[in-house]
This record gives sequence, C-alpha cells and structure tokens, in this order.
Amino acid sequence: MSTKATSDVFFKTDKNAWEQADKGITRQIIAHNNDLMVVSVKFEKGAIGSVHDHVHTQGSYVVSGKFEITINGKSELLEAGDGFYVPPHAPHGAKCLEAGILIDSFNPAREDFLE
Repeated sequence: MSTKATSDVFFKTDKNAWEQADKGITRQIIAHNNDLMVVSVKFEKGAIGSVHDHVHTQGSYVVSGKFEITINGKSELLEAGDGFYVPPHAPHGAKCLEAGILIDSFNPAREDFLE
C-alpha cells in the first residue's frame, strides 16, 4: 500500500489508492496515525467480508447499501445511516446485500493495511 506512516491533516480522495481487500471488496485508507485509522470500504452486491477477529477496537458507519453484519455470532441488517461497534478479538463479518460503502475506524491503526 502506498500511504505514508502518518497521514496529512487533510485528505483528498485522489491521493491514496484503492486496493483489493477481498473478492468484490476494495478499501482506501483515508487517514491514520499510530492510534487511529479511518478506512473507506466498497462492497459489490453479494461480496462477503469473512468472519475474522483482530486486536483493534472497530467502529463502522454504513454510508450506503445494505449489509448483514455479524458480531460474536449475532447478526443484524444495517443500511445507510446505521453503524456498529466491534470490541477487540470479537469475531465479526459482513455480507453485502446491496452494493455499498462502509467507513471503518480502528484503534490502534491497522499496521497490516500499511504493508
């Protein structure tokens, strides 16, 4: 990924590249430092963010589309304007029912996204 170790104070969408995260899923790092990372994630209809976990606290906002979000084995249908919280180490995943975008925030920053 071609982003700096810490982001600028302001972000322009043409400065950071989109990268393939999984089949039908792309992501773009919006801003980050060691403590926080904000990422835009585009899903095609039917794309699946497989169940995974990580040490990071995650807060996400549904910008558009419709998603079935599963956290700790509990699923909920979410659409534009909704959000969700993922505690550290909680298994979670997403199924995109209508093409859309999520904004994910992580604390601390996802170092693996910078590699």
